[in-house]
Amino acid sequence: MTDNILQSIYSFTKNYKDPDTNSALDEKNDKIQVVEKNGNINIILSVSNKNLDEYKKIADLFKNNLDKIEGILSVNVVLTSESQSAQSSQTESRFKINAKNIIAVASGKGGVGKSTFAVNIAVALGELGKKVGILDADIYGPSVPRMMGISGRPEASENKKLIPLESYGIKCMSIGFLVGVDTPTIWRGPMVMKALEQMFNGVEWGELDYLIIDLPPGTGDAQLTLAQSSKLSGSIIVSTPQDLALTDARKGINMFKRVNVPLMGLVENMSYFICDNCNEKHFIFSNDGAKKEAGKFQIPFLGSLPIDKELRIQSDEGRPACIDNPTGDIAKNYFKIANNIITSSE
Repeated sequence: MTDNILQSIYSFTKNYKDPDTNSALDEKNDKIQVVEKNGNINIILSVSNKNLDEYKKIADLFKNNLDKIEGILSVNVVLTSESQSAQSSQTESRFKINAKNIIAVASGKGGVGKSTFAVNIAVALGELGKKVGILDADIYGPSVPRMMGISGRPEASENKKLIPLESYGIKCMSIGFLVGVDTPTIWRGPMVMKALEQMFNGVEWGELDYLIIDLPPGTGDAQLTLAQSSKLSGSIIVSTPQDLALTDARKGINMFKRVNVPLMGLVENMSYFICDNCNEKHFIFSNDGAKKEAGKFQIPFLGSLPIDKELRIQSDEGRPACIDNPTGDIAKNYFKIANNIITSSE
């Protein structure tokens, strides 16, 4: 139902042009964001003061017409405006690191295998001869320590910066090194942002070819601040192929577009399952959903990764696939994606 409603909304909004750019206000336009919940619609339009009156007219048209679509109970339109010059001056010097490429791995929702992908792609890049670090920015659910098979508390350098722990040649930093395994991180927004800034700026990363940032799921304040403040080279969205996950993946895509972070591609995780008995692929969560979505947004499709029991065991035991079984099919997929990343970023 949600996807049908969103499609109907964009079928209407695409008939109107963005006053600033003269481009259609469709699902590919990062100036418009549509959120639907139980038939209640919230539309966020990013506007400029120069054409504010025209944006207000469009907002009124949306309010007065979209509620006629079947399944829609209410429509709310919010106009937002950010001062880019003020924003850039505030964030210019915030998150600094000596890395040639900083890549955020994101997902619109949890449970799609984002952290598994981030860890394995970092290791794959390392095995291809690159100097790599991984920053576990998922404050509330840090997974990197376990997946990298590493524990302990970072020591401080002479410069009073934390020395990242290393595993499989990858420099690692995570809040999981600083709190107990079973200790919940019950922090409000300002504390979260202070912790992220400390793990970014307060760490002796050294020179890196790639810093992989495992972002928290969703599109909240932590994700937005890191996207705006850390001079990202690019972003990768991880999603499962079913419509429910893709709806949230679109939000991640639009967030990165809005803050002008290049989208390096979309990865379809849990794409299929190969049965032990019949040795055939079973598409449990639909087929090629993420690939089709990448086509809609005209961004690269980086590849499909299956549900795999061996990968689950490797992740639980801290043995990344590219180390534990470098000639296996899973590792080959990660090496292929890593090579694509290298080609597109160098």
